[in-house]
This record gives sequence, C-alpha cells and structure tokens, in this order.
Amino acid sequence: MSEPAGKSGHGPTNPSAWIRRFAGLIAPGGGVLDLACGAGRHVRLFLECGHRVVAVDRDVAGLADLAGRRDLEIVEADLEDGGPWPLPGRSFAGVVVTNYLHRPLFPHLLDALAPDGVLLYETFARGNERFRSPSNPDFLLAPGELLDLAQGRLLVVAYEHGEVAEPRPAVVQRICAVNADPERLVSLPQPPR
Repeated sequence: MSEPAGKSGHGPTNPSAWIRRFAGLIAPGGGVLDLACGAGRHVRLFLECGHRVVAVDRDVAGLADLAGRRDLEIVEADLEDGGPWPLPGRSFAGVVVTNYLHRPLFPHLLDALAPDGVLLYETFARGNERFRSPSNPDFLLAPGELLDLAQGRLLVVAYEHGEVAEPRPAVVQRICAVNADPERLVSLPQPPR
C-alpha cells in the first residue's frame, strides 16, 4: 500500500500549477481520467473546463458533493489490491495522476491514452525523504523514471525533477507527454496567470 499523500483531507485543495499549465493540451470536451483523485481538486478543474471526467480512488467520500453529475463517473476501486484494472478497454483524451505512485499501473495508464491523449503526471521523487511523507523509496520516483516511462511511446512536452517550496517543501518529478508521433510539434499552452 502506498503512503498517504494528497488524499482526502490530507493534501492541497487547489489544483496543481503543473496540471493547470498543461490542461489546455487536452482536446476540448475530451474525457479525462483522474487516477487516485483524492478529494477531487483536479476533477473539479476539468469539470469546470467542460471535460467529462472519470474519477478513480479507493475512497471517494471527497467527491460526495459532485455525485449525480452527468459529466462525472466516480469509480471506487482499490488500485493496489491486485485486482483487475477497473477501466478495461477505455481510453481518454487526458490521464492525470498527482501525489500517487503504484508502478504496476504504468502500462494501464499508457494504454488508456487515446491518440493525441495527454499524460499529466506529478508525484514525489527520491530526495523527498528529507522532508516528510512519503519517505519510503517504493513510493518515490527515481531520477528520470517518468522520462523512461514515456520513452519510445510518447512525445514529451515538458519534464521537471527537483525541489519545490509550494504547496509544501518536497522533491517532485512531473511530466507532460502526448500520445503522438515524436516528430510532430505540439503547440505549448501559455503559463497560468
């Protein structure tokens, strides 16, 4: 099981600046998968942007106020129990993962990207043990690990690895990558204001 980070009541409530920065690359109105969505900060962001969202977490209590929306599918699933992938055969214009790492899901995330689908991934990396949880190396990305995930399969638009001060001091790794021909150019979004 992963150490808690960014789950309901424990993490930031505002959308990540990284996710906001690259959200515009996801096709307008395209479906978005928010994996390990916690209290739904990114679910809310993408709903506000007009996307249909599939929110997956083992504890979906933080999404109770959104239940019943036609543009939201809430899937309660323990992603680490060894059971089957809860969304077989489905693909999305965007796949978002923040503050969560369970490496056996990597192939499912890549397979869930539609053509031109965007992977937005941001989580803790080695070096974070200097701060607080997570500190277990099983839950910290190795340098370049997200680049390795994308290599040969996705067009990397942006990648960062380093120490951040906000929303709290941490060492993070993040990537924005598109399921597109690596020779193709992608129009970069403007930074959020």
